[in-house]
Amino acid sequence: MKRELGIARCGLACCLCSENKSCAGCNSGECPDKNWCENRKCSLEKGIGHCYACDEDCQKGLLTKIKPYVFNLFAKRYGEKQLLDCLEANEKAGVVYHREGISGDYDNFEDVEKLIEFIRTGSRT
Repeated sequence: MKRELGIARCGLACCLCSENKSCAGCNSGECPDKNWCENRKCSLEKGIGHCYACDEDCQKGLLTKIKPYVFNLFAKRYGEKQLLDCLEANEKAGVVYHREGISGDYDNFEDVEKLIEFIRTGSRT
């Protein structure tokens, strides 16, 4: 985990991304997706650092996918530090962020609250 890369504007975990060997993170200005990222554009227009700082319950751009939507929601509820702490503990316990391509253990959920509980505990039960 590269904790210093933190959480992307949309809620994705730059700190755990398998591409972070060549990417300096969402807020570095060097993100390879910065020109098309709807969430980056929107948060910059609103003058906020992350989607979780917005009052809207938005599901546009990457927030149409459960992982970034729930990571964002988790950060709204518990704070970014708590999200990073949980992700770090889960990684140490064997939870994988990117297992195949960009899919991993956080992607196989359909229920928002079950994914929030998985982030909190690292357990599916």
